[in-house]
Amino acid sequence: MSIGEILRSGDWKSEKHVPVIQAPDKVKAGERFTVNVSVGEDIPHPNTTEHHIRWIKLLFQPEDGFTYEVADWQFTAHGESVKGANAGPVITEPFAAVQVILKESGTLLALSYCNIHGLWESAREIGVEQ
Repeated sequence: MSIGEILRSGDWKSEKHVPVIQAPDKVKAGERFTVNVSVGEDIPHPNTTEHHIRWIKLLFQPEDGFTYEVADWQFTAHGESVKGANAGPVITEPFAAVQVILKESGTLLALSYCNIHGLWESAREIGVEQ
């Protein structure tokens, strides 16, 4: 079995597990810009001890060459507590931002992991103007 056989995808507007990549369609080479990545953009994903997004990764696939890992975010607080499930004082929401500088066009790829429903993916092409 390959990783491609277990990755799930879909439209983030109708599937709460798909990571959403917010970034410009075009950027200037060498200039910094912000990429936001989240899960549950239109349909909120549960964030409970029993059901939550554990992590999101952001990758970049240039038009030529291999894939680069850009960022890796861990969401480690989901209401756990010695008092019981969902009784804890802190919850981390699956949202992250990163500043990126690109030198060439390619595709941003996001992976997310739900502790119950597994791995999900999405992609967004981004053009770089020289």
